[in-house]
Amino acid sequence: MSTAELTEARILADLSACAGLLAEEVEPGDALADLGIDSIRLMNLVETWRAAGANVDFPRLAASENIEALIATVLDAAPVR
Repeated sequence: MSTAELTEARILADLSACAGLLAEEVEPGDALADLGIDSIRLMNLVETWRAAGANVDFPRLAASENIEALIATVLDAAPVR
């Protein structure tokens, strides 16, 4: 997971890599648990996205209903470039 600019594609790539899947295998309506992303993996993603400048926190992302909501939350917290 790189420190490249946070985009929807980048976040999806980070999520799919964390789950051991291809980005094409992840659907917007998928829940984190359905992808096998547990609290430890999510915390690693939070740190990755923080390093890229997003002001995200674990509880807010963990409460996301699905991948689409999580991506929207991260993008809302990402720095404007």
